[in-house]
Amino acid sequence: MMPDFERRRRKTCRFCEDKTLAIDYKDEKLLRKFISDRGKIVPRRISGNCAKHQRRLTIALKRGRHLALLPYTSETYR
Repeated sequence: MMPDFERRRRKTCRFCEDKTLAIDYKDEKLLRKFISDRGKIVPRRISGNCAKHQRRLTIALKRGRHLALLPYTSETYR
C-alpha cells in the first residue's frame, strides 16, 4: 500500500495551464477564489499556484483591497 503523499496528484498552476487567464486587480470574481472565508490570502501550497503567479496574485489582491474592491476581513469576523 502506498503512503498518502505518493498517491496525491500534484496541483498545477491554473495560470500556467491557461495562458488566456490574466491576473487583474479589477477581476473581483477571480480574486475571491484566492481569499479564505476569513479574508486571508490562500497560500501557494493550497491554491497550487507557481511562485511567479502567486506573487502577482498577492499584489493584485492587495491593490483590490486598497481600492475597496475586496474586503480586508470577512463580515462575520468584524
